Amino acid sequence: MYQNVRILKDIVDHTPLPIAVYTGDNLKIELANTAMIQLWGKGNNVIGKNYLDILPEIKKDSFFDEALNVLKTGIPFHAQDKKVDLISNGVTNSYYFNYSFIPLIDEQGKIYGVMNTGADVTDLHMAKQQVQSAEERLRIAIESSGMGTYEIDLVTKKIKTCGNFNSICAIESEISTEELVAKLHPDDLAAREKAHKEAESTGKICYEARIVNNDKSIRWTKINGKIIKDENGIPITIIGIIQDISEQRQFEEELKKQVAYSTEELRRSNDDLLHFANVVSHDLREPVRKIKIFNTLLKNEKEINFNESSKKYLHKIDQSTLRMNNIIEGILSYSTIDKTKQSIEKINLNEVIDGIKTDLELIIKEKGAILSSCDLPEIEGAPILITQLFYNLIQNALKFSKADEPPRVIITCANTTLNGEDAVQIVVKDNGIGLDSVFAERIFNAFERLNSKDEYEGNGLGLSLCRKIAKRHHGTITATGEKDNGAEFTVTLPLKQTTQSI
Repeated sequence: MYQNVRILKDIVDHTPLPIAVYTGDNLKIELANTAMIQLWGKGNNVIGKNYLDILPEIKKDSFFDEALNVLKTGIPFHAQDKKVDLISNGVTNSYYFNYSFIPLIDEQGKIYGVMNTGADVTDLHMAKQQVQSAEERLRIAIESSGMGTYEIDLVTKKIKTCGNFNSICAIESEISTEELVAKLHPDDLAAREKAHKEAESTGKICYEARIVNNDKSIRWTKINGKIIKDENGIPITIIGIIQDISEQRQFEEELKKQVAYSTEELRRSNDDLLHFANVVSHDLREPVRKIKIFNTLLKNEKEINFNESSKKYLHKIDQSTLRMNNIIEGILSYSTIDKTKQSIEKINLNEVIDGIKTDLELIIKEKGAILSSCDLPEIEGAPILITQLFYNLIQNALKFSKADEPPRVIITCANTTLNGEDAVQIVVKDNGIGLDSVFAERIFNAFERLNSKDEYEGNGLGLSLCRKIAKRHHGTITATGEKDNGAEFTVTLPLKQTTQSI
């Protein structure tokens, strides 16, 4: 008998489940195993003391009354996930317990005590709280985003929904998958079937489809889902979200219309520009051709004896008509640059500048201008366009000169890099009327004029054309200057082009 009692005591003492036995109206502690003593944290000397003397902090709770009621009625009491604040070593800690008060009855059927057992479920409670919190945050996020969630049981074909699913799909009660599919626009059924077919291998479903409401109105939706399989690899569930993308689709359709309209307008504008360029070039080419013809006839006139100066002037006329014809051809080529690519060639910039000096010889002589240039490198580009670029810059420097001071145009260069490639930086500096730094960018706009056309001739296209040519060659052009103190244009061009044409 003693052996059995000893075994029972050992079992109670060493079980990890807290156990205690109370007797009398004050719930005197008759027994408390190691787990319970450690849980209370009041030291080992607790046997023989009253329950509330050991745990005065729980007077505000109902534990004492619950245990006392069991002692008096013999009816067991069970509680789950109950919060308990215990003071251990002067520190209050919160726990959650599943606990019971069980009556102890002797052989005569008399209740002589109450057994208290408990299971610490604090970790489980906190984990549950975190899951619930995460689920609540997810639910709020889904509802605020306007999306709806769904879960399809592939065995029963039943659908569980939440969030805005019912609103998006225009349903008011439970619906089967067959009924839901029937609400899709017939033209979108193929997209759904394709998505589900692909999901057999990827496990993911993604497609867009239209929901047809009862009033025949249409709502565009985007469906994303994932197939869940059992341990045997058999699909059992589809979980996913549905999103209303009607506004997005409307925006896309409107954007397509705007793009189509703008494209058509741009095409018409380009066609008009091309037609204009052809007409202008034709109208300009004809008088130039006649000048050349009459100049040739004049040179061949046998009855006139030309002195050396006259022959020189006639030669200059020939050169000018040739230059004018080249310019016309260049403008025509540039106006059709999107339709006909310009071939890339090696360009000797020194020869380009020399040619421009010859073309502008008369105005240089007339104004007593000084034009000096450093030794420029060879680059790759479209010759007619590069010539036009520097022709416009030098011509501008001569045109916008001061009335009381001869123009001085200085061209310098330096090696540099542009977008990681070797390049040359060419600076064209003059001593003319200058420009206000506020207008350093505006001057590159088409038809932009900062000076009176009565005072300075021009059409406002020269610098705009320069920037287009620089960009076409993957380069840059900028301007700086001061009012009444000259202007400085910096052109940066790659030494080599990455393509065969531009």
